[in-house]
Amino acid sequence: QVQLVESGGGLVQAGGSLRLSCAASGRALSSYAMGWFRQAPGKEREFVVSINWSGGRTSYADSVNGRFTISRDNAKNTVYLQMNSLKPEDTAVYYCAARLFEATTNHGNYNYWGQGAQVTVSS
Repeated sequence: QVQLVESGGGLVQAGGSLRLSCAASGRALSSYAMGWFRQAPGKEREFVVSINWSGGRTSYADSVNGRFTISRDNAKNTVYLQMNSLKPEDTAVYYCAARLFEATTNHGNYNYWGQGAQVTVSS
């Protein structure tokens, strides 16, 4: 079992930055692909970004490409999401998720989920 805990959410003005962290326990993350997803009120959960187990391959949603950056520190069992140039439409609960080895953009393929971190961007 992998337990995931997100932190770093909050309220920020448009154009600002936040960094989310996803700390894992229970298993070493080094064999797991990680994904970040988000869900706004009244909307379905959507893919944001993913990184494969080695960190050598990443994939970004078009809406965040160039503004968000995913990284991982397997020694610290932690994955990060750096969010820059935030927009009001980025407001959502952000979830990190894990699955073995290769990443996908489909949230249904992830086995482990954090509890979510609220990100609110004011205009």
